[in-house]
Amino acid sequence: MIFETHAHYDDEQFHDDSEDVLLDLPKKGITPVINVGASIESTKTSLALAEKYDFIYAAVGVHPSDIDGLNEESFMWLSEQTKHKKAVAVGEIGLDYYWEKEGSVQEQQRYWFQRQLELAKSVKLPVIIHSRDAAEDTLKVMREAHAEEIPGVIHCYSYSPELAQEFVKMGYYIGVGGVVTFKNAKKLVRTVEELPMEKILLETDCPYMAPEPFRGTRNDSRNIPYIIAKIAEIKGLSPEEVEETARQNAFALFHQVAVGSDSAKI
Repeated sequence: MIFETHAHYDDEQFHDDSEDVLLDLPKKGITPVINVGASIESTKTSLALAEKYDFIYAAVGVHPSDIDGLNEESFMWLSEQTKHKKAVAVGEIGLDYYWEKEGSVQEQQRYWFQRQLELAKSVKLPVIIHSRDAAEDTLKVMREAHAEEIPGVIHCYSYSPELAQEFVKMGYYIGVGGVVTFKNAKKLVRTVEELPMEKILLETDCPYMAPEPFRGTRNDSRNIPYIIAKIAEIKGLSPEEVEETARQNAFALFHQVAVGSDSAKI
């Protein structure tokens, strides 16, 4: 069974067939699934999916590109959602300097990143961290927030193997998705090669980042076996070893996910 740690099934790309796709996942051996919030609105829709399907859980949080929706009132609402019985993480949170070059916006990203880290610590939930073109500041904010006391994963990892080791020293897992199958993913391949399998999580970030041979198409969790096969090739393991170790890793991190969440009731 495959534990999908990062999906966005509330995305508009699944508007027409989300139920068909979701009901098929357990039949394909993919359960449980964490649907990850990226804004106030997608936190609401992630929780709604988690309420509808037994095998889906939600992460509640605001992505750095959506911090316009955050203020003290909405942050208070977000804080309340961490008490939901199907909320298992705070995320996806972090920094994204790829899209935002303006200093004042980056400062706001750092502020709300730190606030959400502090929230996760206070409610004892793990974090799902997004970091793009912001490695130095990501580490700085994490260290200021004593993130070594907050378990979590660096989602869709894109930095060097050396930096991955720094995150691992802080107790973090590294999220690996379809990018590892791309021909130009040399840094990520090296990272997977050098990391212990016990620090790797499987994810798709669907509907984005479809692996080869489906690159450029809508992604979903049924493509995870392609990611598993590539990791197994890199590390000289069997696909079964990769799948089972990553599953154990995910349950260790997302401790509020029920181990028996293997049904697709609606």
